[in-house]
Order: sequence, then C-alpha cells, then structure tokens
Amino acid sequence: MISNAALNACLNGLSGVLLACGYASIRAGKKNVHKVFMLSAVAVSLLFLISYLTYHIRVGKAVLFQGQGWIRPAYFSLLTSHTILAAAIVPLIIVTLRRAWLKRFDKHRLIARWTLPLWFYVSVTGVIIYFMVYQIYAPR
Repeated sequence: MISNAALNACLNGLSGVLLACGYASIRAGKKNVHKVFMLSAVAVSLLFLISYLTYHIRVGKAVLFQGQGWIRPAYFSLLTSHTILAAAIVPLIIVTLRRAWLKRFDKHRLIARWTLPLWFYVSVTGVIIYFMVYQIYAPR
C-alpha cells in the first residue's frame, strides 16, 4: 500500500508534468490542449491539497528531517521557500484561472508568467522534499 506521503509526492510530480505539458502546448499554439493540461493540473493539485490537509488534520504528526551537516540548512531553506510559495500560489492560480475563464487572455498571460514558474517550483520541490525526508534521510 502506498503511503500518504508517497501519494502526495506522486500528485505533486504529476502536477509538474501536466504544467510542463500545458506550457509546451500553449507555446505550440494548441489552446484546447493547453486548457486540458492546465485544468488537469488544477484537479491533481486540488487532490494533493485535500490529501495533504486530510492527513495532517487526522494524524497531525510530521516526520522530522534526519539529515546532518551541510544538507540540513539546505533542506530547511528549500522547505521554507516551498512552504511560502505553496501558500502564495493558491490565490495566484485562482486569479489566473478566473482570467482565462472570463476570456481575458491578455490579463491571463500577464499573471500566468508568474503563476506557472512558481507553481512548477512548488510541485518539483514537493517531490524533492519527499525524497529527502522519506527516502534519502529517512528515520531508521
């Protein structure tokens, strides 16, 4: 059975892949394909958020990072940036989606230039954090 942390890492990773595909499709001028990828990324990210919050509300425990030496401040720097941007990205995603929904594509593009790289960063760093905590420096 897959752990909740592994499920969340998979959802984060899938979101990142969908974002990259969405970006590639809009660059290729495939607007409908872009729309499908981006809405899929939103759905997967929403599943992640529900899974993450449900787990932490029910269980409430966190696995402590076990790494020592130079990796410890590197990990906490990554975790801090990930956490701050994960909170900030939610309203950015909502505004970006709303502008697309209302067909205000000029304004959509302006904010999407910020939303996409930040959202991608949050997705990728979520997977990295999972590997650092649960695989590489896992409690033994």
